[in-house]
Amino acid sequence: MTVGLVIVTFNAEAHVQRCLEAVQRQTRLPDRIVVADSGSSDGTLATVETVRRNFAANIEVLRLGSNVGFAVANNRAVDRLHDCDLIALLNPDAFPEPTWLAAILDAAARDPEAGSFASRLMVDGRAGLVDGAGDVFHVSGLVWRHGHRQPLDRVPGALVSRPVFAACAAAAVYRREAWQQAGGFDESYFCYAEDVDLGFRLQLLGRHCSYVPQAVVAHVGSAASGEDSDFSVYHGYRNLEWTFFKNMPSRLLWWYLPLHVAIAFVELGWFLRKGRGLSLVRAKWDALFGIRRVLAARRVVQKASTTGSHALLALLDRSPLRKRFAVVR
Repeated sequence: MTVGLVIVTFNAEAHVQRCLEAVQRQTRLPDRIVVADSGSSDGTLATVETVRRNFAANIEVLRLGSNVGFAVANNRAVDRLHDCDLIALLNPDAFPEPTWLAAILDAAARDPEAGSFASRLMVDGRAGLVDGAGDVFHVSGLVWRHGHRQPLDRVPGALVSRPVFAACAAAAVYRREAWQQAGGFDESYFCYAEDVDLGFRLQLLGRHCSYVPQAVVAHVGSAASGEDSDFSVYHGYRNLEWTFFKNMPSRLLWWYLPLHVAIAFVELGWFLRKGRGLSLVRAKWDALFGIRRVLAARRVVQKASTTGSHALLALLDRSPLRKRFAVVR
């Protein structure tokens, strides 16, 4: 199988050289590499050029000119990789171990029905601390990375190959034909939750996500926008509303809608304490104003779905949310 790798950059000078050097050390190099730059104003492109001159494989640079967002940048780069069987996405602040890509390829050969593959993300610089072992989608509409910021030995399933709901796009691999079937990232998202949204649509199409624990990647996380910044809260929680209303089958949507609304008030209290309450209110307000487009997209998504409500429910997390908030407090 041929593999195309996409790295989207925006003012990523602090990390991109280390990322590309980690790619260069792969025991199985990508067949093609596209660095899609969204109008960086720092030394990102100069750093990429320096690495490119000494790289064993060809690096193509796609200059997008302005910050078009993570979703658009990835879509444009993937469009160039029409001759690749697999599409690997890697954030510039993600540093794969040498056997990362080889492990994914082995998993893809063993599981031809899987549409995507999730890596085991570890917190960079914190030995034994998990950043994410696959993405979780709760019936309320909340999303999180399994085992986020927990010690590896305390994360159930972190070392076991298994199906997960979606792959975190910081280090994910998709079959190109599955990517095309689902339509790639929703470009209205700009950034955040576009990977979960794509994973949801793939699940509805019967293309499951396989977690590959041997595919290990050290991840800084929120390097460009900052963790729990106004920017990340706004885009993340706006996009989660769109993901819930676009993808949740009608029977489950109406059943869990009261819980979804209740959680919105819990979120408000949570972010008011963090000084991000206004960002959350803006997110929900703007999500409402985009609902007409979302409902139009919903009709397309639900019409194409081959996964029934009962089968989907088995993929969703239904654990008590008080445990979740206790973990992240």
